[in-house]
Amino acid sequence: MVIAATGFFDGVHLGHRAVLNSLVETARKMGGRSLVLSFWPHPRAVLQKDAQRFRLLTSLDEKREMIRALGVDDFQIIPFTRDFSTITSGVFFREYLRTRFGVKVLIAGYNHRLGCDGVHDPERMDQEARMTGLEIIRVPEFVSGQGEHISSTKIRGALSSGFVETANRWLGYPYCLHGVVVEGNRIGRTLGFPTANMQLYEPIKQLPANGVYKVEAKVNGTWRKGMMNIGFRPTVAHNLEHTIETHIFDFDDNIYGLDIKVRILKHHRQEIAFPSLDALKEQLKKDKKELL
Repeated sequence: MVIAATGFFDGVHLGHRAVLNSLVETARKMGGRSLVLSFWPHPRAVLQKDAQRFRLLTSLDEKREMIRALGVDDFQIIPFTRDFSTITSGVFFREYLRTRFGVKVLIAGYNHRLGCDGVHDPERMDQEARMTGLEIIRVPEFVSGQGEHISSTKIRGALSSGFVETANRWLGYPYCLHGVVVEGNRIGRTLGFPTANMQLYEPIKQLPANGVYKVEAKVNGTWRKGMMNIGFRPTVAHNLEHTIETHIFDFDDNIYGLDIKVRILKHHRQEIAFPSLDALKEQLKKDKKELL
């Protein structure tokens, strides 16, 4: 027996986890297999005019890893295209859930919608599900202990405003950036603060607002404390190149070309232009002392 949940699950935040935990628990109680059916790319990136400005909280690999870590047995992707967007909920129930994946039970969030006609109408969804031989189990909306209603859109907004701690609270884990270390202009090294310049694996990953952040960085399998600057380095650069630079405390290995993952813990200060490199160096010393 297959018990499934469907959705994009961008960020796999606390609201998503309520649905996914219910999926895993229901599958365990019914002696079935849990399945997550997700989509790629994001529907908004395919259908809306502002697609070029759209950003993701999680890459496909990150999402898959987090969902499997919650105990889900199987994770499958359905390519989201303009043609697929015209499928009705009834067709999705019959041709995808029932026929292609053998789903018997669908775990759905409080506002779950399916198909091009998928206005939020639980009675209609229940009727179509019964006609297909499916049962729908609904999970109530997750509300945080502080009475907060959580959504991926709100989390993107918090990050873009620099409110990383708020975003982390809604996610249920520290927001992460993942990429490869690329060579920079090495000015940080001349100041005594070598940095790892990151090129993201997911080019449309949501970045926090420009500024300096307290972070933990994972290189060569070990997490280390550090600080990260996101922005245009106004003191040392004049070409307005946007960069993500991480200084790992008490670490000076050559890691060019290696994988790096950075957990962003809190916003420390805004990015500003200093009158000289000496002034910048003194500020970096102060930053390190405060963030250690």
